[in-house]
Amino acid sequence: MNKIYIFFVLLIGLSSGCSPSDSTSHLKMGDQTILASDTVKLSVKVAGKGPVCIYLHGGPGQDFLSFEKMGGANLEKCLTMVYLDQRGSGHSQNAKNYSLDRVVRDVEELRLKLGVEKVYILSHSFGGILAINYALKYPEHLSGIIMANTIAHFMNPNQVKEQIEYGYRLLKKDTTINETDLKKLMNEAALVRKKLSAVHLGYKYIANDVNTIIRMDSIENSYKRTSDFGMTLFMPLMDRTKAQKYPEYFKDYAVLTSEIKTPALIITGKDDHAVGPEYYKNYKFLNQKVVQLDGSHMLYYENNGEFTTTVCDFVKQ
Repeated sequence: MNKIYIFFVLLIGLSSGCSPSDSTSHLKMGDQTILASDTVKLSVKVAGKGPVCIYLHGGPGQDFLSFEKMGGANLEKCLTMVYLDQRGSGHSQNAKNYSLDRVVRDVEELRLKLGVEKVYILSHSFGGILAINYALKYPEHLSGIIMANTIAHFMNPNQVKEQIEYGYRLLKKDTTINETDLKKLMNEAALVRKKLSAVHLGYKYIANDVNTIIRMDSIENSYKRTSDFGMTLFMPLMDRTKAQKYPEYFKDYAVLTSEIKTPALIITGKDDHAVGPEYYKNYKFLNQKVVQLDGSHMLYYENNGEFTTTVCDFVKQ
């Protein structure tokens, strides 16, 4: 499994979505490359029918391929899915600029190149931070926002504490963590990860079945991919002698959701121990619907039927 993604989860769409009035007949289908305004090449795939939905993957530094191949493609029956590999991720080109503003601008430039007035945004995991910031900056171009197992406060101490305590429960050792310093919490989380790895239980943070991880690994290892975006954010966390160039990613954006009027669907997994089974309670969208599903951080695969129905029903409404 991608090491950057593992590190995150243990410490803690694609054809453009459009309004009913938007026509998608002009859209070019299939794999393609778009050029961002700063000349970075972004990998995109468009497939499906219906309103346009841009998919924002997690990580940071993941890709869209595993989501698409592990059930995401079933959304193509009700949405024109536009899958985007963020800069420095998957098939997309590495970049000199990974600022939050720049990455969010990539999404808006993609919408413009698609030639649609409005889109849905479907985000997973870390992608929630991008989705919230897009909604704050471009509300007039958003039909709806779908937050699937998302985080809005990257690497926050409370989340890491919960993950450590859950790890110890898996080890049959109930432990209450009172530490608040993130660096010390990360060290403790690393210790728990090592212990879980020894008994082959580390996968439990993001999946209920180890075969889910095996499936994801087989897809992500099927091609040469980059995780430069993720490495850029993670290296200062692993090596404190390195300066964090993009501290804006580590702010709490859940508190800003109260400013977003766009209809929001929050999908949460009852067994999601990457972001936390009750993390969804942090969201305060003015027009939100919360759906709790049986499943893990990857419930789009482990409970794909209900996941797909939930998303398509939201779009139809």
